[in-house]
Amino acid sequence: MTDRRAPPEKLALLAAVVLVSHAVLLDLAPAAISLARPQQLPTHAFTTRVIEAPRPAAPAPAPRPVAQAPQAKPAVAPQPKPEPSPAAPVSAAPATAEAAAPAPEPQVAATAQPNIPFTPGTDVELGKVDAADVNATQAYAIPESVRMKYELVAERFGLTLRSTAELLWRHDGRQYEAVLEAGGGMFPKRVQRSTGLLTSEGLAPVRFSDRSRNEAATHFVRGEKRIVFSNNKPDAPLPPGVQDRLSIVVQLCAMVGGAPQRFPKGTTLTVPTASTSEVENWIFTVEGEEVLDLPAGKMPGLKLQRAPRREYDVKVELWLAPGLDYAPVRLRLTNPNGDSVDQRWSGADRP
Repeated sequence: MTDRRAPPEKLALLAAVVLVSHAVLLDLAPAAISLARPQQLPTHAFTTRVIEAPRPAAPAPAPRPVAQAPQAKPAVAPQPKPEPSPAAPVSAAPATAEAAAPAPEPQVAATAQPNIPFTPGTDVELGKVDAADVNATQAYAIPESVRMKYELVAERFGLTLRSTAELLWRHDGRQYEAVLEAGGGMFPKRVQRSTGLLTSEGLAPVRFSDRSRNEAATHFVRGEKRIVFSNNKPDAPLPPGVQDRLSIVVQLCAMVGGAPQRFPKGTTLTVPTASTSEVENWIFTVEGEEVLDLPAGKMPGLKLQRAPRREYDVKVELWLAPGLDYAPVRLRLTNPNGDSVDQRWSGADRP
């Protein structure tokens, strides 16, 4: 009888490819950004709204006799806020202040999109927002609901693997949901999800989950100013302006898009960022504009980079497109050994 078994060299190569594909996203995509084919790129794929700080209502004028002519009141000119000098550090966390009364509900623009369906059980509790989350220090340009599509390229063990990724962002003007799906084909699928509130300080996450083989979750208990991890890690204090590893992408878009002049080249941004096990400060540096050659075409992109601070930290590079209201059009993650995952924008549509 003839031996039909495959040569050992072919079996070894096949095993290597399978192992590589299962390792790529687990090691390299802590914040990687459906798997449907990209559609034609709209002219304005990423529209934003500016959420301004809440202002106190003007007192109602006292009633006057009919025969008396009304007298105009002098307008109160708002005090200008000082602009930071170029290359000065910018903190994403607002100054904290203890409120003597319960915190008001977050103030948002009145032109919110209605009736966007949300999955029940998102743990969003309106009105239970820390006072630090509603004391605005700048305007945030919150993106309208959109589905962003990406080409996904991984370099691992000298091999190149390709797949797709999709970031779904939607909100109803008060609550938001961001869902990121990456992988498919030879890639194992990974899904991250962030839900929370829209406030005058941008995004205020309430729950973050990360699922590959298993799911882990992070709960932002704002009423108690603590963060709870589902994997029995010790609770952490909840710092003002904290984001999770998915919401931080949209938060940076909203920050820069709301006041681009505040972020010249050399500016640094410090954002407290929670994973499913810890909270640490992510420090981004604005490195200026570059021309990007993306699957959706060539366009300028403003680059922000988080350099590694510890031995095993991943370098994070994020490009925001000024011509698309500072949408995230590229995200590259690089391990200390040089392996990388690169997400490059291929199109967008409305969810």
